[in-house]
Amino acid sequence: MFDVIINGGGPTGMMLAAELRLHGLHVVVLEREAEPTKVVRSLGMHVRSIEVMDQRGLLARFLAHGRRFPVAGFFAAIPKPAPELDTAHGYVLGIPQPVTNRLLAEHAAELGAEIRRGCELVGLSQDADGVTAELADGSRLRSRHLVGCDGGRSTVRKLLGVGFPGEPSRTETLLGEMELTASPETVAAVVAEVRRSQLRFGVGPLVDGGAYRVVVPADGVAADRSVPPTLEDFRRQLHRYAGTDFGVHSPRWLSRFGDATRLAERYRVGRVLLAGDAAHVHPPMGGQGLNLGIQDAFNLGWKLAGEVRGWAPDGLLDTYGTERRPVAADVLDNTRAQAELMSTESGAQAVRRLVSELMDFEEVNRYLIEKLTAIGIRYDLGDEHPLVGRRLRDVGLKRGRLYQLMHGGRGLLLDQTGRLSVAGWADRVDHVVDVSEELDVPAALLRPDGHVAWVGEDQQEMLGRLARWFGAPTG
Repeated sequence: MFDVIINGGGPTGMMLAAELRLHGLHVVVLEREAEPTKVVRSLGMHVRSIEVMDQRGLLARFLAHGRRFPVAGFFAAIPKPAPELDTAHGYVLGIPQPVTNRLLAEHAAELGAEIRRGCELVGLSQDADGVTAELADGSRLRSRHLVGCDGGRSTVRKLLGVGFPGEPSRTETLLGEMELTASPETVAAVVAEVRRSQLRFGVGPLVDGGAYRVVVPADGVAADRSVPPTLEDFRRQLHRYAGTDFGVHSPRWLSRFGDATRLAERYRVGRVLLAGDAAHVHPPMGGQGLNLGIQDAFNLGWKLAGEVRGWAPDGLLDTYGTERRPVAADVLDNTRAQAELMSTESGAQAVRRLVSELMDFEEVNRYLIEKLTAIGIRYDLGDEHPLVGRRLRDVGLKRGRLYQLMHGGRGLLLDQTGRLSVAGWADRVDHVVDVSEELDVPAALLRPDGHVAWVGEDQQEMLGRLARWFGAPTG
């Protein structure tokens, strides 16, 4: 009997597995594909995901495989300078998705998660005691909970019968890695000219050299997007938009993506939950998809662990959906808006020019970048204090930094008064008495996901918040 079965071994599933293992849960990840994918859909991590890695002590691994870039020009590809952001990590980390997935899989395995590749889920049922997962080979697994992290075509979501309303793809884009015979100078000149009017076009060299990443609008929408395009499809569309195919040859992989926007009607049905693309799909504008899934897992992990361990207060697991579904809805909206602003239609271009003017105001530019990087998220926790519901950045302390204290995935009371106590919750919440010149509150109670649950200095008031988020005291 597993505590949790995770269906889907992408970044969301691997992040969730690691978070659950921090709390000692017996976890298995089922991945249909026998080998990790080489397809590079995501090219980087935004600020909040970088902070998440820092909170768990993983950031050095990712920095060793990535490159830092300014957080500039990400909203609808409108070229504006990077704004000042309230973070210790004000950059985008360029890192290919397969590398991100490998690092997260290694982390989950190091913590003790079981990862089974080549295992396809084909059925599930649940009762009062747990979930039964049926695999394609005829075997069955039993667990207390199951989480579908299995992408936009989620088998789990379909088996649950959860609605996935939204808009189907209206446009489609071809994406692949291949070699070119054209000179780098020719490629750069042609791409610069085409992108003056077509922002869905791009041909750029990969960091490992020898090949290029090619992005070009497709000819219509494929009836079955699971069927990859051919190299001839790329040649035809490159000729159409650039007047040349750059001599493309020797593809590493070829893929396609659409601009559908869909949001699951529910994130939870009994003992089964959805996370990542299984719960939401949207166009890739702004590079938010992988980040949204990782942050889903970061929100869900400690809550599901509390449910399994028996200390979760009533309703804690349901806050996963009430907090994360509105975040996904906002991402769907901002990607829709960006897609319109990147259209070649004259009306859309007029709106784009207006938005570009507005982004010359620092406050507007910062607001939009905070949306894309997810550091502007504030969960409604029923408290008007401006810090409550927001994540707390990595503030400096007298004896180090905040995120260094959060690697274990526990709650944390940062107490600048030295007069508070978490007695009764010490098995779930760390009490740190220290001082930060960057934090203008007497004390702050942080959830395991780094969001502020309470600020103040009244012990009785804090006890109520401890019970709300961490259940009843022990002893």
